[in-house]
Amino acid sequence: MYKNIFNKDEWKRAEHMAVRETAGWYLFTHQLMEVQGEDAAKFLDHIFPNPIANLAVGRDRYTTMLNEDGEIIDDVVVLRMDEDRFWVSTLYGTKADDWFYYHSDGFDVDSSEITEDWHMFAVQGPRSAEALDSVLSEGVSGLRFFEHRNDSIDGIDVIVNRGGFTGEKLGFEVYCAADDADAVEEAIAKAVSAVGGREITEFQVFAWTLPTEAGFYYMRDLNRTNPFEVGLEKNIDWDKDFIGKAALLKIKENGPAREMVGFEICDANEDYYIRSKQFGGPGEPVFIDGEEIGRVSKLVYSYVKNVNNGYILAKKGALRIGDRFTIHGTDCVVTEKRWL
Repeated sequence: MYKNIFNKDEWKRAEHMAVRETAGWYLFTHQLMEVQGEDAAKFLDHIFPNPIANLAVGRDRYTTMLNEDGEIIDDVVVLRMDEDRFWVSTLYGTKADDWFYYHSDGFDVDSSEITEDWHMFAVQGPRSAEALDSVLSEGVSGLRFFEHRNDSIDGIDVIVNRGGFTGEKLGFEVYCAADDADAVEEAIAKAVSAVGGREITEFQVFAWTLPTEAGFYYMRDLNRTNPFEVGLEKNIDWDKDFIGKAALLKIKENGPAREMVGFEICDANEDYYIRSKQFGGPGEPVFIDGEEIGRVSKLVYSYVKNVNNGYILAKKGALRIGDRFTIHGTDCVVTEKRWL
């Protein structure tokens, strides 16, 4: 990255802060896989390390997906639509489709990509419930986090899910058939505007600055890591078999070699020359006493804290909260991975 493009961009700031202070909406349909069949739950329990078979109908679960070496190859949200039918929300539908196919032997299961059939509108922020209550037939009252249910907007069938990628306590996702997207978008846009919110048009806001403030990852941050290195091991079900389990057990026993840490640039107004992995490439190396101990995975901006913030994938124990270091003469400090 060159220059402080986030701090000085008032358009990005206004969109970001709309989500934090009122509400923001955007169309960001992740690719969707539908998995169904008598063995659908059993199959997904084999594919994912987190438990899937015990999901109730109408509930969701976040999980990583691993290769045989225990490395993260995707992170997804699994939604149980019916007893033997699931949706898998991913950014890599084609890869997931192939992965599911090549690991489906012995399972009575069918999987297919259904992305083109659905649109998903995210409505996020403290007044998002108020906005959606004004257009949904049933509203969002009582909807728990990672729970979804059927509803309608002006007679149009939709699926409303409580969740999102912004870190907001109130955030929702509205799924509708592709043919109904224009009408649903118009209704959501009016409802959000009525509570003082706005459309979020900047990809760098809804995919980078908002999630990073909450300590969330984009898949590029996770590439070639394992769950222990990035703090995503807590909900793994070790009592079941899953792809990558043997390798992950060895990592669990020996401890991870690396860890993801948060950091900030100490002068929020300073221009800097620090390349981060989200722009492509391996990310800027970080040196301590002449030794490369990590690489910059992400560097964006927290509009809540008014500081450049991001992640470093570092050698385990090499950086601790409060440690200071420089990159190309720019002073940085290690922090928690959360800025809300």
